[in-house]
Amino acid sequence: MIHLEKINGENVWDILKLKVSDSQRSFVAGNDISIIEAYTTITANGYAFPFGIYEDKHPVGFVMIGYGKDDYWKDAPAIAEGNYNLWRLMIDKSYQNRGYGKKAVELALRFIRTFPCGKADSCWLSYEPENTVAKSLYASFGFIET
Repeated sequence: MIHLEKINGENVWDILKLKVSDSQRSFVAGNDISIIEAYTTITANGYAFPFGIYEDKHPVGFVMIGYGKDDYWKDAPAIAEGNYNLWRLMIDKSYQNRGYGKKAVELALRFIRTFPCGKADSCWLSYEPENTVAKSLYASFGFIET
């Protein structure tokens, strides 16, 4: 069963081993960078929720959710204020094309709907324009380009 697990001292090393294919590296930051960004966001009075994506006990990907903006985010888009964002999503190259990305977005949105930081009007995200797979996936959940 696919589920999310909070990143912690026990599972972080398994999540750091996950990688996308070489052709996808320009689409998403490495999990090491994402976890560092989560830590620095939290220490700057912001909110970040990094999760491993698991199939039973096997890590298959990483997703990170954010809320609002931290003290040091100088160029934040206006929509960031008081809203959630699907900050990162990656599925390891060995587990792609099996529906894990779609299920991970469903689980991330379910988590967001618990409003862990309070109510919000929107959930936003960004992706590289060349990433047509991401564009299609996010559109299937009702995300629209702005």
